[in-house]
Amino acid sequence: MTNPGWGGVSGDGTPPQPRCVRHPDRPTALSCTRCGRPACVECLRPAAVGQHCVDCIAADAKTTRSARTVAGAPLRTGLPTPIVTYVLIGLNVLIYAITVLQSGNVANNHLGSPLFTSWALWPPAVADGDLVRVLGSGFLHFGAVHLLVNMFALWVIGRDTEIILGRSRYVAVYLVSILGGSAAVMAFQVNAVTAGASGAVFGLMGAQAVILLRLKRSPGPVLAIIALNVIISVTIPGISLWGHLGGLVAGAAATAALMFAPGSLGTPAERQKARNLGWGGLAAVTVVSVGVIALRMAQLRAELGM
Repeated sequence: MTNPGWGGVSGDGTPPQPRCVRHPDRPTALSCTRCGRPACVECLRPAAVGQHCVDCIAADAKTTRSARTVAGAPLRTGLPTPIVTYVLIGLNVLIYAITVLQSGNVANNHLGSPLFTSWALWPPAVADGDLVRVLGSGFLHFGAVHLLVNMFALWVIGRDTEIILGRSRYVAVYLVSILGGSAAVMAFQVNAVTAGASGAVFGLMGAQAVILLRLKRSPGPVLAIIALNVIISVTIPGISLWGHLGGLVAGAAATAALMFAPGSLGTPAERQKARNLGWGGLAAVTVVSVGVIALRMAQLRAELGM
């Protein structure tokens, strides 16, 4: 039986210097403090006690549970970058810029823009089959002020929410919030033309309130901001209250499904089951929103004789 990394006796009777198990051409006096095999400097990494070879580190990584947030998202080291939030802001700004170029008007970009005309949420048009309006309207804005207010709110609220939920869950909650806002408009604001990311922003506010509850912290400040925005939505003409409320309810419900799924701790199988339950709850919120939209489409088609 031979021991890898060790040679026999040399010609002069003295044992040769051990050689790295990964690089047999490199003599070394070092070894892994975990497995004891000889290893060169390139193959060793500092450890709490001594130094471990890259093979032991790789084997340990397979059995060590990675750190995760309370929502089950990977916990990123250092200062995490909310990439999705920045991408969403960029998309909203880009689409606004396109409507400005098409209309030639910064303040009234909704006039003369084919993109705005085809994406704005108008329930009779949705009933006629323009389904792109259901989500596309969430990326349109009436003028620069409307855009700046929503993007500032998204920048403030979205960053922390993305880090806690993780990128995939965050995108899902954002889109479901737009869908919920559109469903509420379809149900209660049939004759209005609405647009804006406000439904998604309200959904993220609801998500933050749920996250604070899950962390056993007071959601009071977030609820106060929500209440203030609801009052503004009621008192200022031209603001879609139902779009805001629909987004709020959908975002909060989807986040609650992701955050409060049972079995978030335990064996890998239990954790996977919890993740599946969370995604299943989010899918249920999506199905309800789509169901409301489909029902209103059928009713409007019958009422308008389409």
